[in-house]
Amino acid sequence: MTNVILGTTLGGRYRLEARIGHGGMSTVYRAFDTVLERQVAIKLMHREIATDSDQLERFRREARAVAQLNHPHIVTVIDAGEWDAHNGSAGIEVGGTPYMVLEHVDGETLKELIRRDAPLEVPIVLAYAIEIARALGAAHAQEIVHRDVKPQNVLLNGEGGAKITDFGIARTLSEEGLTMDGRVLGTTDYVSPEQALGQGVTGQSDVYSLGVVMYEMLTGQVPFKGESPVAVAMMHVREEVPDVQLARPGVSAATAAVVERATTKDLERRYPDMASMILDMEEALAIETARAGQVTGEVTAVLRTLDSPARRLLPWRVRHPARWAVSLALLAAIVAVTLVALAGHTHSGTGVAPDVHASAGTTPVVLAQDAASSYNPFGTGPEHAEDVASVVDGDLNTSWSTEHYIAGNLGKPGLGVSIDAAPGVAARAIEVQTPTPGLMAGVYASTGLPSPGSSSAGKSLAALGWTPLAPAQAIAARTKISINTQRLVYRYYLVWITKLPPGRETAEISEITLFK
Repeated sequence: MTNVILGTTLGGRYRLEARIGHGGMSTVYRAFDTVLERQVAIKLMHREIATDSDQLERFRREARAVAQLNHPHIVTVIDAGEWDAHNGSAGIEVGGTPYMVLEHVDGETLKELIRRDAPLEVPIVLAYAIEIARALGAAHAQEIVHRDVKPQNVLLNGEGGAKITDFGIARTLSEEGLTMDGRVLGTTDYVSPEQALGQGVTGQSDVYSLGVVMYEMLTGQVPFKGESPVAVAMMHVREEVPDVQLARPGVSAATAAVVERATTKDLERRYPDMASMILDMEEALAIETARAGQVTGEVTAVLRTLDSPARRLLPWRVRHPARWAVSLALLAAIVAVTLVALAGHTHSGTGVAPDVHASAGTTPVVLAQDAASSYNPFGTGPEHAEDVASVVDGDLNTSWSTEHYIAGNLGKPGLGVSIDAAPGVAARAIEVQTPTPGLMAGVYASTGLPSPGSSSAGKSLAALGWTPLAPAQAIAARTKISINTQRLVYRYYLVWITKLPPGRETAEISEITLFK
């Protein structure tokens, strides 16, 4: 590496003060800009690396790439040049060595924070991930893929904000040659499957790596460990990232679904871009904040940037911090009004139970709080309509029940609960949780809620406009049913009970979850 004495001045203005980082390609120094009188960071390439034309071009590429980007969560490139220690004094080697002048971030890396405090609080994980994703999205908009997203390359400033750095192996999507197909670059703990195989990469590779970073923030561990970097890389290719909720049960289904979709191997199921990932993370952050009730610091800063509809999920004191001094009685009234408003906002409820796990390639559908309705077309009207919202409230301690039937005899084709997934969704599975296992139920769907009319005697569900998706089967305490193999979009889904559990006069359902 280049032998540098602290106190050396580069470019006639940047005085090196301390070494703050070191890698295989370069060393980073804290320096003082004597012209503008401010702290900066100097990234000085190792002299022996500078003789390698490929490495030299990669270093120059980083300077060019990041210089194009202007984003609050990307470390800014201020200047670049070559240091020529022509006088050879005091042990300094003679020759030109490229360097970059970067914004100095006075703080620690995300990796250091994880090592010290992990697992991190779920809202702070989402806040950092949103900031990183916004920065990467800005890079992708300039057709620049980072290719080495990892917590070591995320700096946390004194206010807690995240800034991504080290675009050392980044490339533009239009470039040919260096770091293209057939060469695996990047830290294998976070490498995407396609990058591990030496295939071409897009912004979806950064999506995968960010999902792995989220997993580490949430659990304190990277998902795969092996005897060598190559072994770890192959695990990313062949093995599914473990379910984050198994490692940390307190993580919500909404947050777990983000990690799972970001890290799926199937590019068709992975988030297509950072924008779509950000939307899900923003909603998950709003939900987590509503559950937690109170947050501070960087989470609050990120929350205030959210757009509707996610912002409407936030606690009142986060949306209106200057008015937090109102009385508790008034606050309770406002919260009550907010809950009523949320009940009418489709796909922004809390309708995912905390222990619901998204399987590979599926994501829980968040439903409105009034999405469920008791459906009894062959009877005298809805049964226990006042309790039916319990099946989408995310609380396993609440449930909806049928009426009592003597000797368990329904005396009609059935009854059930319909779910309004407005404006419509191509649900791939439906999960039913019940405290009365053994009931028989099938699944139907419709694009519009069928009306039974004045009399349904002699009619069938098909005659009423329902399309069968799954035949009646025994429902255990928790049963997930695959449906809709043709991926058709329906607005309404019906869990249709045809038989009560053996020896019981009622059937209950605690939660119904749709998966898309």
